[in-house]
Amino acid sequence: MKDPYEILSVARDAEPADIRKAYHRLAKKLHPDLNPGDKEAESRFKEAASAYDLLSDPEKRRRFDSGEIDASGAEKPPERYYRDYAAEAGPGYRYENQSGYADFMDNDDFLAEMFRRQARRARGADAHYRLAVDFLDAVNGATKRISLPEGGSLDVAIPPGLQDGQILRLRGKGGAAPGEGDPGDALVEVSINPHPFFTRHGDNIHLDLPVTFGEVVLGAEIKTPTPTGPVMLKTPKGSNTGTVLRLKGKGAPRRNGRGDLLVKLRIVAPMEPNAELEAFLASWAPANYDPRRDMKP
Repeated sequence: MKDPYEILSVARDAEPADIRKAYHRLAKKLHPDLNPGDKEAESRFKEAASAYDLLSDPEKRRRFDSGEIDASGAEKPPERYYRDYAAEAGPGYRYENQSGYADFMDNDDFLAEMFRRQARRARGADAHYRLAVDFLDAVNGATKRISLPEGGSLDVAIPPGLQDGQILRLRGKGGAAPGEGDPGDALVEVSINPHPFFTRHGDNIHLDLPVTFGEVVLGAEIKTPTPTGPVMLKTPKGSNTGTVLRLKGKGAPRRNGRGDLLVKLRIVAPMEPNAELEAFLASWAPANYDPRRDMKP
């Protein structure tokens, strides 16, 4: 949300009276009953009402200024997994407090009635959750279930290609409205668990693939994992450690297809002693072969 001080066009050290005057000025200009059918005016009025509700309450204003809550009045979430965390949606909503309408009710019956109607139509509060998903579920898509702290559960559809830190909005799954308005939304921030051998960079996925001496010197077809299942990868004859092979369309989904899987070959010597290999290497003395020739001073 926008900064409430900016919405009301007041300084951060503004006095309560100045905040009230700024809100009155905007409300008389933007109220939906005075601007029937004007969606922009209605949206700006809701922003102004929310901003005034926060700044007119000394405790809310103090907590916002100190960074304890955001501009919507919601607690800023701690760094925990979703099993331990869900912001308190509560039965109320930031428009539930009608203190911001008090001056109008005292001085202007017409505006007071409009504000009462607006309060009845206020939507419920948004609920905030965090959800950790596996790497391949984020790439390929899945459905995950959140256990809610107040009981029950919430099914979350993970769209294919989801990025770490994205927030999914589940409309109507938040707190109930205090009056006749619609329920709030559930906002689910997704964190992606690391994969043991895949890493993601944009729409491309990277893989370090262990290979033998023979598979790079002679060339081979190697069964290679991809996010959508194993495929046969052909290593060109004369490949080496660091050679990168591209599997097109085997990366993360995007709007016009999928990214690529970039496979970097990595030669791995046998872990156990091998007499046959040792005998061969002892007798192998290729001419003009010096892997450290570029490191000579």
